[in-house]
Amino acid sequence: MERFTGNFTQQEPIPEEAIARAVEVMRSGRLHRYNLSPGEEGEVSTLEREFAAAMGSTYCLAVASGGYALACALRAVGVQPGDTVLTNAFTLAPVPGAIASVGAVPVFVGVTEGLVIDLDDLAAKAGEAKVLMLSHMRGHLADMDRLMAICDAAGITVIEDCAHTMGARWNGRLSGTDGAVGCYSTQTYKHMNSGEGGLLVTDDPEIAARAVMLSGSYMLYGTHTAAPGPEVFDEIKYHTPNVSGRMDHLRAAILRPQLARLTEQCERWNERYRAVEDGLRGTPGLTVVERSAAEYYVGSSIQFLLLDWPEAKLLDVVARCKARGVELKWFGGAEPVGFTSRYDSWRYAPSAPMPASDRVLKAILDMRLPLTFELEDCALIARIIRAEVGAVWQG
Repeated sequence: MERFTGNFTQQEPIPEEAIARAVEVMRSGRLHRYNLSPGEEGEVSTLEREFAAAMGSTYCLAVASGGYALACALRAVGVQPGDTVLTNAFTLAPVPGAIASVGAVPVFVGVTEGLVIDLDDLAAKAGEAKVLMLSHMRGHLADMDRLMAICDAAGITVIEDCAHTMGARWNGRLSGTDGAVGCYSTQTYKHMNSGEGGLLVTDDPEIAARAVMLSGSYMLYGTHTAAPGPEVFDEIKYHTPNVSGRMDHLRAAILRPQLARLTEQCERWNERYRAVEDGLRGTPGLTVVERSAAEYYVGSSIQFLLLDWPEAKLLDVVARCKARGVELKWFGGAEPVGFTSRYDSWRYAPSAPMPASDRVLKAILDMRLPLTFELEDCALIARIIRAEVGAVWQG
């Protein structure tokens, strides 16, 4: 019986160029983003300028984490305590957590079998909030043309959580550039790795200025090279609180060489994704999540559905795959496990039952695809999943 012996949490090494630059930064002793020599731009500001250019955005801010970027964006667009904010029922805890952290109240929108936000449910709930925090959960992009039409018609400001879609596109537009703000993560399991870290992009000068002040710039905003001019800060600098969450030069130094190779890395992930997807197609009882032709995705993880399976059989598949070295995560559990949780797990954000979404969530099995896997590994993993799903299905 075949067995996979790889590690689902082992990422590729940090590039040697990034390691060398990080060592230079450490030797300088100047790690804080505002600890600069005269005339020096600094790694953080340079990263912001380069990332803004890569995303085709006007402004960029580098921060301590993706979750911080989300909360910062909420504050920067004017969300106040007690406000309601729409968000996905299928997401990870930092998304409703960011909403709750600013004193706002999440209102959950359903998920489809395509693992994207249910646009019919969004249209039905559009009158309940003025902000949508849209989670492109596990790299799945909704029809962004229709979504933006719904939100524009209802006067809803869109903040995009692009933790899983850095480098992805909808109809050629980069993920994070349709909404008012795009937020990205550089945590180890994301598309660029600095352990922790986040980036925020926008074309709105006032949102950008508020985000810079919120991040803890004191009155040193003039050192930012991907921020608006001083006249914009003059309007808001005395009215915007400091909620410090800056990125440091060390993490920025690690990220800049990775940004330069992002396009290549996205293609490598997609090769692995397609190898697993091809191996799973046609498995009895298993639903492959089909992708739209308008979507250029980044397949750093893969999901499939075992729709309407009894819980015991779902758990049997997970256990049997694990025994053969394949680690699957299930999103249907009543209790959070590791990174997995669902909307009714977050008791600080109560919600009415969502039976259609519950059916989808109960069916989701999820698996990381680190770039340390070879294509042959991916084919093997698919064979193991196919065999174990088939054995339980027939049993």
